[in-house]
Amino acid sequence: MVDCQYACPAHTPVPEYIRLIAQEKYAESYMVNWDANVFPGILGRTCDRPCEPACRRGRLKEEEPVAICRLKRVAADFKGDISNLLPIAPTQKNGKKIALIGAGPSSLTVARDLAVVGYEIHLYDDQKKGGGMMRSEIPIFRLPEEVLEEEVNQVLALGVHTQFNTYINSLKEILQKEYDAIFIGTGAPKGRDLKLPGREEGNANIHIGIVWLANVTFEHTTKIGEKVIVLGGGNTAMDCCRTARRLGGKDVKIVVRSPRSEMKASPWEIEDAVHEDIPIIDNHVPKNFVLQNGKLIGMNFEKVHAVYDEKGNRDLVASGEPEVFIEADDVLIAVGQENSFPWIERDLGIEFNKNGIPEVDAITFQSGIPKVFFGGDSAFGPKNIITSVAHGHEAAISIDLFCQQKNVKERPAPFSNLHSVKMGIHEWAYDSIVSNDDRFVVPQVPKAKALQNFKQEVELGYNLPTGFKEAERCLNCDMQTAFDFTKCIECDACMDVCPTNCITFTANGAEEDLRQRLKAPSLNTDQSLLISENLATGKIMVKDEDVCLHCGLCAERCPTAAWDMQKYLYVTSKAGSCH
Repeated sequence: MVDCQYACPAHTPVPEYIRLIAQEKYAESYMVNWDANVFPGILGRTCDRPCEPACRRGRLKEEEPVAICRLKRVAADFKGDISNLLPIAPTQKNGKKIALIGAGPSSLTVARDLAVVGYEIHLYDDQKKGGGMMRSEIPIFRLPEEVLEEEVNQVLALGVHTQFNTYINSLKEILQKEYDAIFIGTGAPKGRDLKLPGREEGNANIHIGIVWLANVTFEHTTKIGEKVIVLGGGNTAMDCCRTARRLGGKDVKIVVRSPRSEMKASPWEIEDAVHEDIPIIDNHVPKNFVLQNGKLIGMNFEKVHAVYDEKGNRDLVASGEPEVFIEADDVLIAVGQENSFPWIERDLGIEFNKNGIPEVDAITFQSGIPKVFFGGDSAFGPKNIITSVAHGHEAAISIDLFCQQKNVKERPAPFSNLHSVKMGIHEWAYDSIVSNDDRFVVPQVPKAKALQNFKQEVELGYNLPTGFKEAERCLNCDMQTAFDFTKCIECDACMDVCPTNCITFTANGAEEDLRQRLKAPSLNTDQSLLISENLATGKIMVKDEDVCLHCGLCAERCPTAAWDMQKYLYVTSKAGSCH
């Protein structure tokens, strides 16, 4: 599979949708995304981007990966009316009823996948609208409400029966409603607290990060003190500090225990926080909350430094310096999230580990009760939206198999295809020219304007000309070079024309030895070599895929058509694939 697509938990066909953007086919690009990841507009703004570190463009010297995530937004922003492209749920149902607990990304994915193949879906959530943590925990200046509404409603429009403002307080009661299967996608709704001296006394001005963010979203909280400490180094902490700046915080600081280099937040989230004048104080361990006359005035911290053993395990060692006092009117605690299932009775047959996480099969997402499935953060702890979507797809397949009384462990195979894209001697069914542009910066509104309006989206997204140029940076890694050794006459034309010297004709040998004898030494041992059968002279052809640009010049130059460019398409199976 293509590296970026493999790295995406939902295995979105990345080069395919980027190529469609370059062809100005935005609706088609959106639908490629929608089939795989359900929420292109949302993810195009908020995804953790596991695909981008895998992007082969980033392996080139002094190059950054293609802006895969923000190109997803281009498809969403310029798709136009796609109502005629979206599926319609069959009016004749298949007689099976499914309950979904929680209306976050995993449940909505299950709903979409099952509704289109005839299941009757009942969706429960304690919020007034769908979206789950996408609605309650992601600030509106990162994810506008209209974008969220559109993509949530695309799923609900498939005939989903919604029961919002409904808190489920007993799984046993749901089991008694005789649903054919139940999916639990309630996320990790409990923010971790810090039980330090002064915590209870200062409670009025000490807030759990995800709870505080939800209160801001639903407008229960509209202001905060001028001096704010945010504890934690993850993405939630970044959302907290940036939100605090918009609600009246003038002196907002992030304080973390670890070195800054080990913060869990995405680098771009940290960059945005720093851009908004929020300093990061690392290697400070919180010791206690400080109150004066019953009111919080700050916190004390112990300065530490990180020490690592021979296995790389870290220990934070006190520096011996005096404790550091940092003033604060309010403190936001964003040090992690936990699962919480007080509504699931412990005598029903679902086992929980010591951390309160249910015992769930990692492939089928099935629990100890065969008809109860979990997914998203509620299954294996906090991850991200795209992982929750991937869980939803797999859980939907399991529910579909279960309802057909089939073995849930026998998974339907994905669809894959490989075909030539050669149209003429020098013509290909894709733009094979490699762009030399650096990664384009996504424009933002001026900082002063962004901080004045909580609802002002900060990132503006690429316009069409810039989106086209960024899409052209893609190396089309799904266009595979195919070599037919029986046609090769060993003229070396391909080797001469290759711009990265990734093709070598040489004597055979052990792989370690081969890697050192190539025209350009192969340094990335994680990337397999393409090695041919023995040629007429006894030599072999060796190609280092790690540095190939998929430009097609080898296939154009070859006089015998020994080289070809072939498009590889991989599409994951969905519910209904097993029918």
